[in-house]
Amino acid sequence: MHVFRFISNQGAHLGVQFDRRRYDLTATAPEFRNMAAWLGQTDPIRCVHNALATARRFPLPGHFILLPPIDNQEVWASGVTYLRSKTARMEESKESADIYDRVYDAERPELFFKASPSRVRGPGMPIRIRRDSTWNVPEPELVLVMSSHGEIIGATAGNDVSSRSIEGDNPLYLPQAKIYEGSCAVGPMIELNDGENRDRTIQLSIMRGGAVAFSGDISTSQMRRRPEELANWLFRELSFPSGVFLFTGTGIVPPSEFTLSAGDVVRITIEGIGTLENPVAHNA
Repeated sequence: MHVFRFISNQGAHLGVQFDRRRYDLTATAPEFRNMAAWLGQTDPIRCVHNALATARRFPLPGHFILLPPIDNQEVWASGVTYLRSKTARMEESKESADIYDRVYDAERPELFFKASPSRVRGPGMPIRIRRDSTWNVPEPELVLVMSSHGEIIGATAGNDVSSRSIEGDNPLYLPQAKIYEGSCAVGPMIELNDGENRDRTIQLSIMRGGAVAFSGDISTSQMRRRPEELANWLFRELSFPSGVFLFTGTGIVPPSEFTLSAGDVVRITIEGIGTLENPVAHNA
């Protein structure tokens, strides 16, 4: 079962997909008026299940515009959760390589702020690369969607666009390498947590001029840390009244000679969630 945001005649609404049909969830009850209201419920998943019978009265047309499944939530991210990510960041930051080695094995994970809601891109919306960076890559990741109570209620796909040349110069430049306009995309839908802990395959393909410029895949089974661990650390000293999104790290890293270019199209596909596709914009 999936929850999503879309443009209705009344503005942004939440929708639900089940039995291969899509319905207007916002039309069923006040707790679905927006993402913040839904994620603020004591049990958001049960709320959706309780609304399914009513939702059948509000089917959606075959075509509508999807929005990023986020409205008032902060986006945070985890780093160095895959061995491949650790190796890549050690290679790009040779003078500070031991930092990534230590954090990979440490009890405490790397967590950092990624994006405010206004900076998040949804399906089909353009992402950007920094003008002052010479080496830019997408980072395909499983993204946890959490309620205000810290419960993992589902997952979606995310692109943590990063400027590796900037972070490689100095790890303290990480905020500039990670946080800028168009550096974060999520979607297309949130797959609700069904209580089953299963590994997923994450696939990345980058199209350039109609051909595949790079592709790769990885299983979340290769994560150094489990999602619940990352979620617990995030909520240790922080509260999120509207819920929060947490990127869980990437294990797919293009080779050092590859960098994103304007006009590229980045496709991230995660089992059970779908495909998040975004073009790379031309900087104005």
